[in-house]
Amino acid sequence: MTSPNWASLSTIRVRLTAALAVALLPVLLLGVLQAAIAFHREGVGLRENLGRAAQQSAAAARARMEGAEILLQTLAPGSVGFQCAQRLAQVTQRIPGYANLVRFDRAGRVACAAGDVPNDPQRQGRTWFQHLAAGDSLVVTRDPGAGYADGPSVLAAIRATTPGGVFDGAFAAVIPLASLQPSTTDPSLPRGAEVALVDPAGRYINSTNTSAFPGLPGDWRARIGKSGSAVWYADDRNGERRVFSAAPVVRDDVYVVLSARSPGVLSWARLNPLTGILFPLLTFVLALTAVTVVSERVVIRWIAYLQRIAALYAKGRLSVRPVQAEQAPPEIRDLAATLQEMATAIVGRDATLRDNLAQKDALMREIHHRVKNNLQVISSLLNMQQRALTDPAARAAMSDTRQRITALALIYRALYQGPDLKRVDLRPFLEELTAQLVAGEMLHGPPVQTELSVDALVIDPDRLAPLALFAVEAITNAQKHAFAGRGGILNVNFHVRGDEAELEISDDGKASDDALVSSGVGRTLMTAFARQLRGRAEVVRNPGGGITARLLFPTPAAEDVPPSAPGNQAAA
Repeated sequence: MTSPNWASLSTIRVRLTAALAVALLPVLLLGVLQAAIAFHREGVGLRENLGRAAQQSAAAARARMEGAEILLQTLAPGSVGFQCAQRLAQVTQRIPGYANLVRFDRAGRVACAAGDVPNDPQRQGRTWFQHLAAGDSLVVTRDPGAGYADGPSVLAAIRATTPGGVFDGAFAAVIPLASLQPSTTDPSLPRGAEVALVDPAGRYINSTNTSAFPGLPGDWRARIGKSGSAVWYADDRNGERRVFSAAPVVRDDVYVVLSARSPGVLSWARLNPLTGILFPLLTFVLALTAVTVVSERVVIRWIAYLQRIAALYAKGRLSVRPVQAEQAPPEIRDLAATLQEMATAIVGRDATLRDNLAQKDALMREIHHRVKNNLQVISSLLNMQQRALTDPAARAAMSDTRQRITALALIYRALYQGPDLKRVDLRPFLEELTAQLVAGEMLHGPPVQTELSVDALVIDPDRLAPLALFAVEAITNAQKHAFAGRGGILNVNFHVRGDEAELEISDDGKASDDALVSSGVGRTLMTAFARQLRGRAEVVRNPGGGITARLLFPTPAAEDVPPSAPGNQAAA
């Protein structure tokens, strides 16, 4: 049996440490000679680090600006109404770095604010406000036209719109420049570094030590434009040699400037070529040989063996056990035991995940079922209200609304009854939707015969909803105008033609020219549903004299449809 002391001496760590100690001993000797150039390297490193630190500081400030945009977008829906000012004031207290949060209406008036806002009668005509009104989603400016904070600041504003997408003003955050200025305690900055913010003209806005910042060189902005930052040497106001770095913080309006003491540059330290080339080369060859031999015998062959075991685990063969690893060093044996434990844990975790997925699937079906039930309750309530109305126009409007809700309820029923909770087979859905809409009017007039021709398409609910509502509007219009008092034939056709899908609903009535140019609510909704699908809607006279409502939209990405759905196969 191996003794504990011998086992500890045979570990990979001990063997590699001993081999590297012998192989890299010349490197230690070479390190003594390299101390002569350390001073020079320190100066070069300081220059590089200061340049990177300026870019990191500017990136952190820009991230703060991006965070302001996200905060404004998050708060925008609740930036109007009762207690709006109180909520905005609480946000400014809890999140440091914001001097004020303001909601402006479309005329530039203050609708709500966390604090005091200066009077600006010309706000609606300001450049930043006009950019938002023209469609810009975000504007950041240092010159908003009025002093929104006690000190230097920037104003970040996003565009506010109505539910219909119409410009409705702006939501702005006032950010003091002091909060964008990096802290001198940042560990990424060199020791003793000073920080300042300047405007595009090179004027200092604020600084941690004014004596550490002389005037900027004339081409400092040109250097930043080429590489994103600029680094240069200069004497400060006390005559001390320093290295400077600059980078943009807020677009081209504000720049951060860092200043640190320069250690100078030593040019006299040069090594003999024999020492500088042969010694490192010999050391590298010895180290490479020693590490290769030891690693191959002690580490690599065992790692390759465990890699094969891991590849079997990746293929799902989790019952394999690394029995040969019993002859390996202790660390390899521990790693093999960890792999075995991992395989066992994966087996148990897979079983748990399958159970959780089954529970989630059942929960989603229950949610869809309840949503469908709620929509049916709403439809029933509207039906009761419709029967109580005496005005024909009001009854017709109530019936249209009830049919739209019925279409949405059908979508949720198709989701929880179908095999896939995320997609619906369009053919049976259109058949059932058409049947319900036609059957609902059979008690009030002559029968309507339906003829359907639908290609197979599996579609997601986001596309199915506007498509179904378009069909509701088209069929309802046909029932009102083409089949009223006479009945007729309703044709519902859906075809997939390459990259474009087409839904066509036709009647055999006698349409007047006014019906083709009508601009009622139904026609408006059909156009809106077509735009939602990134398609187009058409209403034309068909050869039989009736009206054909046509919806053309891009075909969803092709996927396999369920085996029970014949015909062309395309899916969302």
